[in-house]
Amino acid sequence: MSVAAVRIRRGHGADGSWETALAVPHVRLRPGVISYRGMRLDLVRARARLEAPIGAATLLLGFEGSVRISRAGRPTATLGSVFCGPTTTAALGEHSGRLAGVEVLLMPWAAFTLFGTAQHELADRVVDPDELPHTLGSRWAGLGELAAALAALPTWVARFGLLDDVLTRWSAAGTPSSERVVRAWSELVRTRGAVPVPRLADEVGWSVRQLENRFREQIGLGPKAAARVLRLQRARRLLASGRSQAETAAVCGFYDQAHLSGEFRAMTGCTPGQFMGARVSAAVARSGMPAGDRMTGEATSLLITPGHSADFSKTGRAR
Repeated sequence: MSVAAVRIRRGHGADGSWETALAVPHVRLRPGVISYRGMRLDLVRARARLEAPIGAATLLLGFEGSVRISRAGRPTATLGSVFCGPTTTAALGEHSGRLAGVEVLLMPWAAFTLFGTAQHELADRVVDPDELPHTLGSRWAGLGELAAALAALPTWVARFGLLDDVLTRWSAAGTPSSERVVRAWSELVRTRGAVPVPRLADEVGWSVRQLENRFREQIGLGPKAAARVLRLQRARRLLASGRSQAETAAVCGFYDQAHLSGEFRAMTGCTPGQFMGARVSAAVARSGMPAGDRMTGEATSLLITPGHSADFSKTGRAR
């Protein structure tokens, strides 16, 4: 398959060298496969990043190095390749400074099709894809080999082309997601989590109970929890664009600013002010490196910089 234009950025400075590559998957895979992001970091010191919940699933195919991932109430995991299903809580990822791989961002219903696992089993978890109990077989048996094959290719264009080929085959062989789930999810995304669940169920011709059950299977979260994630995702984007907390709360449908702050704490472990203030501090410290946000134009992550006033613990909570 031909690959759409790949945007590559490189840099070198006192902190080391880095390279990122962004591409849109083949049209046959869209909208289920959202994006590809390649990275190669060779930094002089370790890095830690707080990853906020987003309305997507993430597959990292690692070439070099590993990531140590901590989440409140879950065991810490150190993995070379990672699958992260839908989540309502933040995770803290740490690496030594040397890291390379490709990150594939997926609609949750596409992850259900590609990997054949009920998504509620993966919600709020990070797992080694090769160890998923219900996805053993030819598609997943070769995942480690796929990561090695990607690493051996000479260019990002070739790597993304291989991913297009493999994911197209997996998608064709996988369990189709429900058209009504896809419609309901698309409406939640379109309204940024604002549509009431009973109306959403009525629009796709299911009872609320049926919608909840199918969402848990194919999205990983119930529709109400998914709406919370999408609403806070919009709030982070607005705050990052310069909107005030009061205005953001009103636009996004929170009862008031205190409600926004409470949701921020519940899902990121910090207040809106701490999150946005730390992003500003991190932007200065990055010295030209990209922000590393998983979704283009979104405030999805926070680089934890040495000496920042907020002390983020291993569970991603500020104290």
